Amino acid sequence: MSGFEFRDPAFLFLLALAPILYWLARRTPSAIRFSSHRLVAHAPSSWRVRMLPLPPACLALAGALLAIALAGPRTGDAETRIFREGIAMMLVVDQSGSMNARDFVEDDTSIDRLNAVKQVLQRFLGLDGESAGRPDDLVGLVSFARYADSTAPLTLDHRNLGAILEQTQIVTNPEEDGTAVGEGLALAVERLRRSEAQSKVAIVLTDGVSNAGDISPGQAAELAAAYDIKVYTVGAGRTGYAPVPVRWRGREILQQAYVELDERTLQEIAERTGGRYFHADNLDALSEIYDEINELERSEIVELRYMQYEEHYAEFAQGAAACIVLAALLSGTLLRRLP
Repeated sequence: MSGFEFRDPAFLFLLALAPILYWLARRTPSAIRFSSHRLVAHAPSSWRVRMLPLPPACLALAGALLAIALAGPRTGDAETRIFREGIAMMLVVDQSGSMNARDFVEDDTSIDRLNAVKQVLQRFLGLDGESAGRPDDLVGLVSFARYADSTAPLTLDHRNLGAILEQTQIVTNPEEDGTAVGEGLALAVERLRRSEAQSKVAIVLTDGVSNAGDISPGQAAELAAAYDIKVYTVGAGRTGYAPVPVRWRGREILQQAYVELDERTLQEIAERTGGRYFHADNLDALSEIYDEINELERSEIVELRYMQYEEHYAEFAQGAAACIVLAALLSGTLLRRLP
């Protein structure tokens, strides 16, 4: 709470009229003349006599309460968020077997490509405790290998999204392995087109060549363009040999394997939808790419805060009315004056 304040404090000057109102109400409009007051001068006053100032006091208090009501008493909440216009964004992440390549290095230790992506996306979402993230954006997750899966719907609960992202694993079943870029993007488009957000973005990351799925990357790009969805594509790794873990004699060793990255297709997807293509062959470059996307895709109104007030004039006006009614009742009954 920011405290108690008045909308129009100038009306508080009317409080100065309350004593005048009290004086006017105490005046006796008429009197009965007696030759002498000696007989009653020293007589004890009854409780009715002692209560005679009460109706004028009620009227004076009513005037003061009305002045306060006119001034507009209110309390405000400075932290009320009333409107957020963010971006609807789908993260489309490759989880095929080639993402197990260990050509990304962190602290002199090789890590697989998927873990590198997880780290960068956790920072992108502001879950690393250092970056601001995108608190006003709806973010969802689609993972794909041979088949695409809507892993997390569009949500503002980025912490839960981050937990789901951490559980995403590289496929190990050969029947599920493959790279269905078109399927992954098409599923992201399907989720985004239902959103009411004015700006919709998909970020597709893959390290291979699209070789599975019924929908081609070109068809998915056309679909995204039809729904005015901008697609940023990220190519992880590079074409050539990369260390890949394999089992040999009961233990895991690294063996050089040939991997291929179809950069041309990723460039065409980005160009067709008004996005951009990025290439990352190490962890730092990958982090810089998502930082750049983070700056490119900013909400028109990240956060609009305003002072929302709770008005209290009604309570003061009701108090004034109660005082007026009480003054009238007392003046007409128990404290009635004659003449």
